Amino acid sequence: MALVLLFVSPKYDRDAVAAAVARLFDGEHVVGCTTAGEICAHGYGEGGITAAGFAARDFTAATRLIPDLSAFDARETTMGVLDLRARVASERPDWHSEFAMFLGDGLSRKEDQVVATLSRNLGPTPLFGGSAGDGMDFRRTFVFEGGRFHTDAALITLVRTRCGIRVFRFDHFTPTDAQMVVTEALPGERLVREINAEPAADEYARMIGLEASQLSPRVFAAHPVVIRHGGSHHVRAIQKVEPNGDLRFYSPVDEGLVLTVAEARDMAAHLDQALSGLAAPEPPLAIIGCDCILRRLEAEETQAVGEVSRILARHGVVGFNTYGEQFDMLHVNQTLTGVAIYPAE
Repeated sequence: MALVLLFVSPKYDRDAVAAAVARLFDGEHVVGCTTAGEICAHGYGEGGITAAGFAARDFTAATRLIPDLSAFDARETTMGVLDLRARVASERPDWHSEFAMFLGDGLSRKEDQVVATLSRNLGPTPLFGGSAGDGMDFRRTFVFEGGRFHTDAALITLVRTRCGIRVFRFDHFTPTDAQMVVTEALPGERLVREINAEPAADEYARMIGLEASQLSPRVFAAHPVVIRHGGSHHVRAIQKVEPNGDLRFYSPVDEGLVLTVAEARDMAAHLDQALSGLAAPEPPLAIIGCDCILRRLEAEETQAVGEVSRILARHGVVGFNTYGEQFDMLHVNQTLTGVAIYPAE
């Protein structure tokens, strides 16, 4: 294998997993992360390990660990990306399809800064990825590289192949006319303190017809807010209500930003249509997917989780549930990002 991806439930003993990887994949290139749920051959899974292998006859790959995210060094990361590009290009100059996959500590609050730096230096190579999870505990998340698990760290893996590829981003939301303005925020903490000059949780709850005491992760999943960027709307998902009534988001939200309440279309129908679109003009061999944990919570809340799971399995998606997703220069939420891989010419 040129590359093996492992998406590991946080229920596993990490030292035992690392020892098993050393025993089973001696000398092979293995990277991965902990999850908020897995996507396996049967669709959604939980408490397991999902793996994907990339055969050396069709792929070459190189990975860079980005340690110490709390003291992120953009210059060093830039040099690392340029080195990766040179390495994969020199190994297979006759192959021209490339994609980059990001995996990062899902509690670092550094994804925006890191992904922006990576994208600026990847040239035309498309990027997707996911933030590592910790089930629904939100305590510690890890990436796996070099035979061990790392926290406060991220990975960028550059893959070159003779296969066809399509990097994608899907969500199933439509903006409504309900808009609100962030009037006080701490973007570095991903906290919104006031919306429309009112306490954030109270005002958000009022906008969706609820009381602040009724807010929960499942409510946030069903009533997301979106921002407009580059001609498209992108979800800025809410993680939780703090004891003082602040809203903590999964992504930075700046003061003055206009948030629009979105409404969901039928998730299962939209997913089936979107994945079917990847099969034209020919079906992919495999799809690697990074699927937000809030999508899974929404599917559970609407009793659609079985159908969504069957659709993922039918289309051959493997991957994991995330604490956030990356697509090119953006860190997004409540989204499915990934890469579809097609037969070599």
